[in-house]
Amino acid sequence: MKNVNIKAEPTAVKVDLEKTALIVIDMQKDFLLHGGYGESLGNNVDNLASAIGSTKKVLEVARKIGLFIIQTREGHLPDLSDCPSTKLLRWPEGKRIGDQGPMGRILIRGEKGHSIVDEVAPLEGEMVIDKPGKNAFYKTDLEKVLKEKGIVNLLVVGVTTDVCCSTTVSGANDIGFNAIVLADCMASYDPARHRAALDIIKAQGGIFGWVTSSREVLDAIKEANFPL
Repeated sequence: MKNVNIKAEPTAVKVDLEKTALIVIDMQKDFLLHGGYGESLGNNVDNLASAIGSTKKVLEVARKIGLFIIQTREGHLPDLSDCPSTKLLRWPEGKRIGDQGPMGRILIRGEKGHSIVDEVAPLEGEMVIDKPGKNAFYKTDLEKVLKEKGIVNLLVVGVTTDVCCSTTVSGANDIGFNAIVLADCMASYDPARHRAALDIIKAQGGIFGWVTSSREVLDAIKEANFPL
């Protein structure tokens, strides 16, 4: 593979695609679809819809050029042994993790709502990491997998910008990965929080990483003469 130069904020960033992975965070039915867990908490899931189409385009290109792809899902074991009380008891009965929801038990691995939406569902053989927390590095093998493959750069997409995406980006920075956020491939239930999270990531010279768009990433790949 070749190096590509991606226009981004606060500065352009040069990445070696052989050392780069696409990480798709928590594009799950419980978060994105009407009738899911996210909507049951009073959130407007329509605000997340824009991330699906742009993520799909990036995912398709990543597959064509052979980029390493990882998807994550937030969820817990059926016996809730990996769900701390601070998370379990945060919501009223009937809306807690493990309670019965319209898509099965809420945020339980293997339930319908825990699965990734059809538009960006992983292909057979693509890696999926189940995580019990917000940060994708917390109690998972993600760091080990990335380092074994020599990955140093992460193209980060998914939902939600201000929760699982931003905590994963800050976690990546702490352990030595360059996080490059594709803003239009992310979304929050609240657009103001989306903008604020992106501002924090790129503040102070890029304290947590870089912010760009799918268009800039795809243009950079085309300019490097990849056959698409």
